[in-house]
Amino acid sequence: MIEAIARRMSTEREALNRLDAALGDGDHGTNVAAGFSAAAADIGGLENPSASDLWLAMAKAVMNRMGGASGAIFGTFFLKGVAVLRGKDRLNKRDMEAVLEAGLQGVKARGKAEVGDKTMVDALAPAVTAFSRAGGFTEGWSSAAEAARKGAACTQDLIARHGRAKYLGERAIGHIDPGACTIAFLFEATDAWWREAQPIHKR
Repeated sequence: MIEAIARRMSTEREALNRLDAALGDGDHGTNVAAGFSAAAADIGGLENPSASDLWLAMAKAVMNRMGGASGAIFGTFFLKGVAVLRGKDRLNKRDMEAVLEAGLQGVKARGKAEVGDKTMVDALAPAVTAFSRAGGFTEGWSSAAEAARKGAACTQDLIARHGRAKYLGERAIGHIDPGACTIAFLFEATDAWWREAQPIHKR
């Protein structure tokens, strides 16, 4: 799953940079791609990792390689799920719901952001809700991806209240938040990976 996310972020690097150029430094895609690529590489080097080991490696890699505010926020998303995963060898859907909810609450607390503030929360919050309301993993990832896409698209009509974009005021209207778009790509990649790997999950 993490490798699939890393590949998607690499593919979307320039698209995310273009979104960020309208609101920030123009390097969000480069940083995101580097962070997830490092995470995939680090995880590939672990021996018999537990679920919490994987999530912790994700958090550390994203924080260290992405850097800045984005690294701290995305890293927090994964870090908050570590405690939920600790001691678990296999995950059911309720476990993953708890992981995603812990990540969402961590992001909201760390960034002091809510839905409507033109941040990644605008895509993450509806995605987590959609996943929790779905009947199973397959429906959950699909619903989460759709909700994240819609949430990211809605940021185009919002005025930013956090980060560098907040200084643009109404000039930020018309531009999609790159962090929210990154969340949409994350859930889309996970959904695609899950569908491809379903025969494995059913064994």
